[in-house]
Amino acid sequence: MTKNNPTIFIIDDEVNVCHALSWLFKSVQFNVETYENAQLFLEKYNPEKHGCIIMDVRLPGMSGLELLEQLKTQRSNIPVIIITGYGDIQMAVRAMKAGAVDFILKPFNDQCLLETVQKCISKIANTNSIDLIQERINNLSERERQIINLILDGKLNKQIAYELSISISTVEAHRANIMHKMQAKNVAQLIKMYLQVQFNNEYSNIQN
Repeated sequence: MTKNNPTIFIIDDEVNVCHALSWLFKSVQFNVETYENAQLFLEKYNPEKHGCIIMDVRLPGMSGLELLEQLKTQRSNIPVIIITGYGDIQMAVRAMKAGAVDFILKPFNDQCLLETVQKCISKIANTNSIDLIQERINNLSERERQIINLILDGKLNKQIAYELSISISTVEAHRANIMHKMQAKNVAQLIKMYLQVQFNNEYSNIQN
């Protein structure tokens, strides 16, 4: 296990459950932190650690639903998976409406739980990556965005210069700034990054 590995935060007042889950995730090289209640988790939680929360929906003191509300208030995007007994399915559904990404019924299958956690972490990592690219795009000037759109259209420097009524050397300077701001190694990577964000925004608009 290393510092950069995702951390699985287990919140459950049943010691046996914490031990079993801790062993399971450590066996596949995750970092693990266990908490017996939600309040203790909030006191110790470091938002800079990426990973996933696994918690019972029924907890002593602050409930799982209340914890979800707290995380929402803090604008935390860490995925939360609920583990619950069959009798608490309605509570689990409420938790998902409150922001949990999934719920798993006890007794749970280890492999199923591992796969669910991996999917959640991969999804959030991808979201973070797209958000980072979007930030870089937001830092581009209006002229630099114009030039990127013309690059996407397959225009050469000479054509871009003609269309924008600027010199070729100015286009080249803008392109160098774009590559630096976007942290792109080459034009192919730049185009891929830009299209990723465009696709994500279009998909979000469809979903909404």
